[in-house]
Amino acid sequence: MDTELIEGSGGVFDVKLDGELIYSKDETGTFPEHVEIEKLVSSRT
Repeated sequence: MDTELIEGSGGVFDVKLDGELIYSKDETGTFPEHVEIEKLVSSRT
């Protein structure tokens, strides 16, 4: 699986998979742990 980091500004941290938002720091108020992102991605592939 290929990944790409797109730099943003203003404290935005979103994770998208195939264009679908699967994690948003703005919505949760927290920065995710690495394992949390792995679980979100693997549950959708």
